[in-house]
Amino acid sequence: MKDKLKVLVVGSGGREHAIAKKLLASPKVSQVFCAPGNPGMTLDGINLVSISELDFDALKGFCYEEEIAWTFVGPENALVAGIVDSFEKDGFKIFGPAKDAAMLEGSKDFAMRFMNKYEVPTAYFETFQNSEAAILALADFAEPIVIKADGLAAGKGVVIAPTKEQAKKEIKLMFKKGQKQIVLSEFLAGQEYSLFVAVGRKDYQILPMAQDHKRAFDNDQGPNTGGMGAYSPLPQLPKHDYQRMLTEVVEPTIAGLRQENFDYCGILYIGLIMTAKGPKVIEYNVRLGDPETQVVLPRIASDFAMLIDAAVEGQKLPEVVATNDACLGVVVAAKGYPGEYHKGQALPTLESIDDVTLDFANVSENDHSEQLRANGGRLLTVLAKAKDLTTAQKLVYDYLGQHEFIDCYYRQDIGKKATHKSAKDF
Repeated sequence: MKDKLKVLVVGSGGREHAIAKKLLASPKVSQVFCAPGNPGMTLDGINLVSISELDFDALKGFCYEEEIAWTFVGPENALVAGIVDSFEKDGFKIFGPAKDAAMLEGSKDFAMRFMNKYEVPTAYFETFQNSEAAILALADFAEPIVIKADGLAAGKGVVIAPTKEQAKKEIKLMFKKGQKQIVLSEFLAGQEYSLFVAVGRKDYQILPMAQDHKRAFDNDQGPNTGGMGAYSPLPQLPKHDYQRMLTEVVEPTIAGLRQENFDYCGILYIGLIMTAKGPKVIEYNVRLGDPETQVVLPRIASDFAMLIDAAVEGQKLPEVVATNDACLGVVVAAKGYPGEYHKGQALPTLESIDDVTLDFANVSENDHSEQLRANGGRLLTVLAKAKDLTTAQKLVYDYLGQHEFIDCYYRQDIGKKATHKSAKDF
């Protein structure tokens, strides 16, 4: 291994900002590039590369010219499109699963059949290619009913229909919008958790867990989004339940990856519901989550870059050591997100202070100044790291309260499930 590595992160969101910052913090890394990145990243010394995450040939050309040691893939679209296969074919080292393994996120049906095959606990489900068959099958499901778009949907492809009449409307709408296949599944009650596994070719390491907040508004109301905030650790999760997740979910999942002979050198995200009958998987993702990444990586005390380096080199993965600190992040989104949202509005001048930091996502620069502007749905995550979640929560919301965001919104209750003594308070 070279003493000072130059590495590339593919992607442009808050997740990639967090990844790039963590890699740059390693004493073994000299430079971190991000393609295409966003202007907010430059505030942390990250070098932007004006290449699309799906332009594999241009990305490989950049890696060759800059002598990039390895590439870390952030978003799922590039993985499902086969960026890893393309890079490895030409001898470039890259962290992420190959295209066939990426189908664990690329198709809900594929993922749930994998779970059933390897006895990973999940919900009862059925898959359909037309609305008529799906509507007839509603008789097999109790209310509420979970309806999933089969392909990639940026975290927004799941609808929970409270009644079968509403489910009929949603099913028709999904197919009308061009879905070729949908999945109906039973509703699982319980708290939802995000578990991340760094998978090497020989072994794996568990990263700190987090809890995301998918709904747009307070008290888990409104439509599903890509995520409105997250926190780590999870004080409300008993140790014996965590151990069940490892034994009943992680172990058979990894065994299945090996049995299928997948080229899986990357992150596996497991979305879990802790039900009354134990942990059940609601989805696999083949990359780090957003906004969970932003609160998970700051809690890793060991060298994250060296973990990735060992993985791409086919070596034994070093132990992941987590701090006892808590980290909480709140996403600021453009007004109207996840529907039609406002765009172009100026953001206030934002700077990291003490224990409060920023991970930028869909932002752009004004042509005539360095002021950042809204350029998408989720704009940035405001984060705090503290001795406990209550303190971190206060730091974030105090910071947000000191700034005026025009045509933007954020949830006021991120972390409430952990900071309140009873889940009934939520």
